[in-house]
This record gives sequence, structure tokens and C-alpha cells, in this order.
Amino acid sequence: MARIALVTYDPRPEPSRDRDLPVLRAALERAGAEADGVFWDDPDVDWASYDLVVIRSTWDYSWRADEFTAWAQKVAEVTRLANPAAVVRWNADKRYLGELAAAGVPTVPTRYLAPDDPADLPADHEYVVKPTSGAGARYAARYTPDQHETAVRQLARMHDEGLTAMVQPYVRGIDAGGERALQFFGGRLLHASRKRAVLAPGTAYDAQKVAHPGLEPWVPTPAEIAVAERALAAVPDASGLLYARVDLVDGDDGQPCVMELELVEPNLFLFLHPESVPAVAAAIMAAAGTR
Repeated sequence: MARIALVTYDPRPEPSRDRDLPVLRAALERAGAEADGVFWDDPDVDWASYDLVVIRSTWDYSWRADEFTAWAQKVAEVTRLANPAAVVRWNADKRYLGELAAAGVPTVPTRYLAPDDPADLPADHEYVVKPTSGAGARYAARYTPDQHETAVRQLARMHDEGLTAMVQPYVRGIDAGGERALQFFGGRLLHASRKRAVLAPGTAYDAQKVAHPGLEPWVPTPAEIAVAERALAAVPDASGLLYARVDLVDGDDGQPCVMELELVEPNLFLFLHPESVPAVAAAIMAAAGTR
């Protein structure tokens, strides 16, 4: 019997928001595995006792990125980790967008402002500021040029916390076409979803935001699939990828481009796509048998 760890985080005192976890556990148990939901930072877990450790909903990792990537490396030294520790480390810092762009993958144009950099912000178009280590729109906000002083205060707050900022043009295509998430599992396209824009004008960067507003199933276009596959092909050491989510928006030319590449802990939205559960379980079982 394969032993599989489905790794999450401890949300106490709030209830867990991971709707996929109980569905996955049940599907894996029906397939003959022993599947445990475990917290990534639980010091009492014997990771070596598992045939496969699958990162699923470690949704506090961006606050503790160094600690999390060190944990991933430690686990990878004693058993198989999905996704691999090197991929986790690479994807945990959104400066990977620059590498994708350099590889010819269509991406949202991105600049980076480290703590010692001046507040070089756009003066002629709406833009977004967010951290290179973040999830769920944490510390993300959109600004018009006349909101420069407010954006500078956000930068100062982030830099005081040691965070590097990303500056991107606000992509107007999100307002019309939303953001599309293409999910891959076991090397194959699993399903896709679409959500509305997350960042409303005037919403404070430190306000709580709805990460997936208006989520609905989506049938991806051939152009979207092609861009997603190009992005995944550009990932260093991608041979061990078990899962991936490619988030796409329409650029100024109307063509899809990468907003983010989620290889650490993407929500699979199985509640929206129950037909995908058997394929996910089968891919996890296959991965567990390759140790």
C-alpha cells in the first residue's frame, strides 16, 4: 500500500479553505493508498515514511518563503517530493517571469524593485505593485499615476519587510476576458477555469481580497494551450513536474500571455471540475510507484 502525504498548512483558528483535500484523500484511499493530510511545518511528521509527498495547499508559504524552501529541500532528501524542491525554489520567487520572457514566452511585462532601489513607478499608465513572493493577491494593488504617493508608501512598507516588488502594467484584457487558469496534471491538460479581475480600483494593498472571484469552468483556446505549454517547457528541471497551473490574460495585442505560473501549491478547483478527480488520483498513484 502506497503511503502518500497531501501537504497543507495549519489555518487555525480559521477552518481550512482547501476544498480539494478531502476529495483527494477519499479518491486515493479508494485507489488503495494510505493518504494523510499533514501540515508542512509539523515537526513530528516522519517524511521518510511516505512514498510520495505532494504539496497541495501550503497557502502560508509566501510569508515564510525561506523556511518553506528549506523544508522542501529537506523532504526531497528523504523521499520523493512533488513538485521537486528545485522547481519549488525557482517558482517561489516571481522573478521567474523575467526568465520566461527571456526564453520567448509571452508574459505580462514586469520590472522589479528591490529594497535598495528607487521608487521608479509609471507616470503615464495604470499599473500593479505586488511582491515577488506572494499568493492570494497579498500586498497587491493597482494604481493610476496620480496615486504615486500611495504606491510609494506601499513600496516602503514592502521594502521594510525585505520584500522585492514587482511593477506591471494593469492589463486591461482582464476586465473583458478575465484570467484563465489552465491546470496540468501528470503531464497532461486537466481542465481550465476563468475568474474575474481580483484588483478593484482603490482597494488597499493590505486589504483582504477574494482570490478567485466569479470562478467558472472554461474551455481553453488553442492559442491559450500553446502559450501554457511554451511556459512549462521553459521551466528549469521540469522533468519531475506532477502538477502545474498556468494563469493567462489577454495582452494589449489581444493574445494570451502568462500572468503567473503556479508550480508550488495551486488550487486545483476540483469542486468545479469533479470529472477530473479520477485523473488526478491516477497520476498521484503513478508517481508514488516510481520511488
